[in-house]
Amino acid sequence: MSPIHTCMNLKSDHAIAVTGWSRFLRGCLPAGLLLTLVACQADTSPTPEDPVPRARELVDVRSRILGYTAKFQADSSYTPPGRAQRARLAKAVGSLLSGDTRRAEGQLAPLGLGITRLTDTDTGRRYDEIAATGTGESTGWGRLYLNADSTVRWNVQVPHPVADRDTEALGIRLLEQNPGGALVLAGAHRRAGEGDAADVAHREDSAFHAVVVELQKRGVPGVQLHGFTDSSDRPYDAVVSTGAVETASAEVVALADRMDDDGLRVCRAWEARCPLEGRNNVQGRSAQREHAGFVHVELARHARAEGGRDTEEAADALAGLVTAWKISSPSRG
Repeated sequence: MSPIHTCMNLKSDHAIAVTGWSRFLRGCLPAGLLLTLVACQADTSPTPEDPVPRARELVDVRSRILGYTAKFQADSSYTPPGRAQRARLAKAVGSLLSGDTRRAEGQLAPLGLGITRLTDTDTGRRYDEIAATGTGESTGWGRLYLNADSTVRWNVQVPHPVADRDTEALGIRLLEQNPGGALVLAGAHRRAGEGDAADVAHREDSAFHAVVVELQKRGVPGVQLHGFTDSSDRPYDAVVSTGAVETASAEVVALADRMDDDGLRVCRAWEARCPLEGRNNVQGRSAQREHAGFVHVELARHARAEGGRDTEEAADALAGLVTAWKISSPSRG
């Protein structure tokens, strides 16, 4: 192997310490090769092709996300991104998914957004976070968390954090416990802003929708989490639907079967009329257009809350779904 190839192979995020090791090199290696290696040690600045974001943090990812959503209020202001801003965001997400982090950072900066490589203190897993870098309108556009240690094969969507209580915590759980995924998180309470402006499950003019569609175009299936309150017309623990599509794949049928087996009362929207089917969900409609997998899951409070009597069973069933997707649904680049 040539000295140049040796240098390329030794290059990493961390500089090699020039201590006793370098004294060994001076005594044992030819001068030309030694100079090449020393130059390699000194060159630790990121290149334009470096896939690692400039910003990096060691954090408790769960606490970071829940700290963000804890500030959501129904009466807060919210301004959706414009058409050009949504298009720019979608391109940036595409660049990041393709491994071109530098391009993605450049596309995000004018939007007041940036990328941070997070390492979770609990699991050691790494995620690339797209989030607002300041206090402007983009703080209400939401966040995206991509698994940085493997290709993204599935995503979990939380369109109504706080409003659909505990759906954000369940989404984080799926992300943390099942490698290969992404979390798409809305950035405001569904009743924020004017009218239904922040109800991103029913609006196409949101950052949330732009991100989900970009994932769908790459063949990445998604499960969208919702919550409902108990009532006499909802005698179920879960309602499972495929949105605008009236049939269900084997993975979705297996999800409902597993919930049934674990004692949850499940309404299957492809077999019966169910409340809260999500037929008008705009992400479900775009999934139909893009021929991407989409599952709309409504859960009762006791099937999604921390410590709820059916939460473990619901979470395990959802984990089975995303695991099946990881195996059977490779994404398009």
